[in-house]
Amino acid sequence: QVQLVESGGGLVQSGGSLRLSCAASGPTFSIYSSNIMGWFRQAPGQQREFVTAFRWSETNTYYAASVEGRFTIVRDNAKNTVYLQMNSLKPEDTAVYYCAYTSKSFMGVTTPWLYEWVYDYWGQGTQVTVSS
Repeated sequence: QVQLVESGGGLVQSGGSLRLSCAASGPTFSIYSSNIMGWFRQAPGQQREFVTAFRWSETNTYYAASVEGRFTIVRDNAKNTVYLQMNSLKPEDTAVYYCAYTSKSFMGVTTPWLYEWVYDYWGQGTQVTVSS
């Protein structure tokens, strides 16, 4: 089992910044694996969409085109915590943000991090609201 606890959401003006945190714990969680950790978001009335993800054993991080260059993942391996630094926020970034983790590597799947079904653990979500 893995527990994911998010924090850091809030209200910010357009152009501002926020940093979200996702703290992971549990006996099956490992930073030494090829398992994937990702962030998704869901705006009101819309489907949940991919934001960013990475494999713990690799240095590459993958971003959605809509956030590339504005959002950055920062890992703190000692704390089993991942931070999502969000800069130059826009009203269209308003959503509930979820971190997610998969206990499998899905090495045989192309770009598995994009798909919700890959992830078997989800956080409770944190609201981000960007005012214009």
